[in-house]
Amino acid sequence: MARRPGTRRDEEFVFFDVLYEDGSRTSNRKVPSSELEGFDGDLRVKPYIEQQDRQIAEVSGKSRSPIKSVTRVARR
Repeated sequence: MARRPGTRRDEEFVFFDVLYEDGSRTSNRKVPSSELEGFDGDLRVKPYIEQQDRQIAEVSGKSRSPIKSVTRVARR
């Protein structure tokens, strides 16, 4: 049976809050759960988000400061 358009499964993504060294913060950054599979799990999140930030900086022309910490958001 097909899903309705616009609906997503919560299991497909894990959300993280990111705190940058300049004090800025982004909330609910999406990381595919497939990136977290394996032995190192959450250790792979920071490089994945840094890669997203680099891609965003290329498009916008504004770079982000380095990431200070990454925290997993609790499920709702």
